[in-house]
Amino acid sequence: MFVSVSLSCLMNQTCTVTGPAVIDIHKGVASAEGRCSYTLVLDSWDFPYQFLANFRERRRKDVSFVDSVTLQLGGSDIVLGQGGRVLMGNSPLTLNSSVQEVHGVKLSKDQTGVHAQVSTWGRSASLFFDGNTAQIHIEVPVGSSLNGLCGSSNSFSSSKSSEYSSSSCDTVYSEAADSTIDCNVMTERCNILKEAPFSSCNTEVDPAPYITACNETLCKYPAVDGLRCQFLWAYARACSLSNVTLEGWWSEAECSSPEVFCPDKICSDHEFCGMKSSGDKVCLCRAVFASSYKDLNSLGDPTVCTQNSASVSLVGCLLEEKNIDYSLLHLNDESCKGEMDQQSHMVTFSFNNSNTCGAVIKANDSQITYKNTIVDQNTTSAIITRHDQFYIDFFCIHIQPEIKTMSLTIKDSSVVQHITSGGWNYTVTMKAYTNGDRTQALDSNSDVVLNQKIWVELDTTGLNAGLIAVVTDSCWATGQESSSSTPKHDLIKNSCANAVDQTVVVERNGDGTSSFFSFNMFKFTGSSTDVYLHCKLKLCVREGNSCIPDCSGGAKRRRRSVRYERGASAFVSMAWIN
Repeated sequence: MFVSVSLSCLMNQTCTVTGPAVIDIHKGVASAEGRCSYTLVLDSWDFPYQFLANFRERRRKDVSFVDSVTLQLGGSDIVLGQGGRVLMGNSPLTLNSSVQEVHGVKLSKDQTGVHAQVSTWGRSASLFFDGNTAQIHIEVPVGSSLNGLCGSSNSFSSSKSSEYSSSSCDTVYSEAADSTIDCNVMTERCNILKEAPFSSCNTEVDPAPYITACNETLCKYPAVDGLRCQFLWAYARACSLSNVTLEGWWSEAECSSPEVFCPDKICSDHEFCGMKSSGDKVCLCRAVFASSYKDLNSLGDPTVCTQNSASVSLVGCLLEEKNIDYSLLHLNDESCKGEMDQQSHMVTFSFNNSNTCGAVIKANDSQITYKNTIVDQNTTSAIITRHDQFYIDFFCIHIQPEIKTMSLTIKDSSVVQHITSGGWNYTVTMKAYTNGDRTQALDSNSDVVLNQKIWVELDTTGLNAGLIAVVTDSCWATGQESSSSTPKHDLIKNSCANAVDQTVVVERNGDGTSSFFSFNMFKFTGSSTDVYLHCKLKLCVREGNSCIPDCSGGAKRRRRSVRYERGASAFVSMAWIN
């Protein structure tokens, strides 16, 4: 059936969303309190479409601004965002002043903002968004009802979109009043809308809801980022939609000419584009996101220690707030700089076991610490400085491993322990061999006889041999599985061969990440033929130290051996059972 709609039966209405305020087609005004997405216009007649306003906080947690507008059309989403950016799904659209039709939506872009128009049979809606203000001009048959906030600005609860809103978006925050705001001055500023040249439009467009929205916002939120002129711009454009032109009003009101705020500036999801006191437009942190860091007096996330590397990520917008240029930051090694993720704007500094980037390595009774520092080159390159000093220390550790016992029969002659130390870990392996080249490992078919020479190797993986050495502190044998049982026979004591047993030869110790020694096989007199071998290991920082034990005897040897008595030890055991 053909339906004809007379143009005389159509009505034109304007809905404005600016800052936190929604001014509906009936001149009602209300403000968003949360950070949710709300339906502005919902039309399901003939060609279904929906306009949604997405609110987010900026500098204060308790004030939300319209941050983007979503056009939902039969399952396809077009998002008009900050800086004149337009996304179709997750892909950016390149627009200019020429009209481009996308899924039935006519899109264009000029220096003032993005324009979109949707038409259905007998009705149409045009949308304008400049990053701060969304304005919808609606043409519908007389008597039509309008669903959404543009139909009633007080319908926030019923207009909330669960599909586009997070579960916590309507959490209401409170903050202390901004003592720098003079509400009387702001009220005078907002009342300009009743004076020339704006007064020439007052009979066509009622300034009262715009003044109300202006007062409620500027008495609570500082007039920054162009907000001082934003409500004036919204009113002037509403006038233009009613065919009243206020040419050049911005000069008298001391505002800039019409343009998109922060054109083509792409900020991450936890950022917004704002203006610094210098006039530069940069990506700043949203208040709710930043609060979790500011409450801890932190500029970034905790250190991440993986198997062989350490990293720390700083928040780019927090650095920006403190006027810190991340490109001037580096680790102790000035060649190790931070890398900024282009999507999240997080700046990550890292070092690893093979390139420590100048990390300072220290040992105490219980651990070995790798410490590095993020520092500003202005701090390190000059005798004096006129900049705030910037230091952030971060750490990763190798914990001296706890004692663990494992026993092994002759059928399997190796012991492997996976020892985790904080985030960095390494593996300790003990094997026995029947030849000095350590190529013929003992296995289930090997025969071990008394007085046979046995070579034992203790090896580690996951340690940097240039920085850390492994020292075999002690090895001893027992006739029972427990390392503290008796009888007991020492093979290595204080990192040196037991002088009582002339068959013990320590062939390598403290000179890398492995050590080995040899001895002649024995058994305990008058007891079973079971022999269990136990060893304690130590990690030693090589930098500035010789980790090779001095086994020449005398006072010097005793002094050196004391160093390996501190802290916990790695403990492995091996057993020969006949």
